[in-house]
Amino acid sequence: MLKNDLLLKALRGEQVSRPPVWMMRQAGRYLPDYIKLREQYDFFTRVQTPELATAITLQPVDQVGVDAAIIFSDILVIPQAMGLEVTLEEGKGPFLPHTIKTQADIDALITTSAEESLHYVMSALQLTKKELNGRVPLIGFAGAPWTILCYMVEGKGSKTWDKAKQFAYTQPLLAHLLLQKITSITIAYLKAQVKAGADTVQVFDSWAGSLSPADFKTFAQPYLFQIADALKDDAPVILFPKGSWYALKDISNSSAAGVGIDWCVSPQMARTFTQNKITIQGNFDPAKLLAPVPEIKKAVKEMIDAFGTQRYIANLGHGITPNVPVDHAKAFVEAVKEYGA
Repeated sequence: MLKNDLLLKALRGEQVSRPPVWMMRQAGRYLPDYIKLREQYDFFTRVQTPELATAITLQPVDQVGVDAAIIFSDILVIPQAMGLEVTLEEGKGPFLPHTIKTQADIDALITTSAEESLHYVMSALQLTKKELNGRVPLIGFAGAPWTILCYMVEGKGSKTWDKAKQFAYTQPLLAHLLLQKITSITIAYLKAQVKAGADTVQVFDSWAGSLSPADFKTFAQPYLFQIADALKDDAPVILFPKGSWYALKDISNSSAAGVGIDWCVSPQMARTFTQNKITIQGNFDPAKLLAPVPEIKKAVKEMIDAFGTQRYIANLGHGITPNVPVDHAKAFVEAVKEYGA
């Protein structure tokens, strides 16, 4: 039994006393205890060792007081499970030495046995669930097909994703073939996460904003909706297509229970587009967490005033940055918990 089920209530559209609060990338680089572990173990060792992943997942629950835990992992475990090499250098970001260029490259990708190849994520979820002991819900996650394609084709991070977009626009049949393969393994992966203890799952489409509204509808939305449709009877699904405010109306009519938004869309606009059909999550600018604590608290109150307390999850509009002081992250969480008290 969950002692604090605010997040799940909000996703189901049930009445809540205040909005639930958690932060994207809450288990990570701004926490001193995380930095200690980072100095001892490389990134994928932290991800692939269930005891380490669990310890990291619990840190923000224990230290910042959030209403949900999100499993410590990475969206690029899916390319790894599909047979691609992924390395990650601290401060430099991910690198995939062998990129996808041809049909043969796509045909060679593995799309079965996600549960077996990513068993360490399931073990981390099971262990975390046990350690949480019903304190708060546990969130599982995966990268969205478009965002995963971006990394697979580009081989590393990019500001513009020119190679990925060129691939999609010049070889659309191959792009759809690749997107479908990523979608199929992602569905199996998320279903396995729910089976292992995730109470809800989030799909991160970090690079959706690189697409025009028409191209989002072609290369991103159908695959996001496939995932939401496939998971809807297993657990509530939160879709987070960053920068794609124009898709809010369509998303509110999908099988998703929640939609994450960034700070480029106003609460009023988001509510107008979604017509209160879906729970909205967001959209505090992480950079604002560097403001003085009284200003953070004032801005949080204004944010909740604008969204309203129902069908709303207080969160950031993107991941917390490494330079945020822990007491500022705490102030954000406390301001939500104090709302209306």
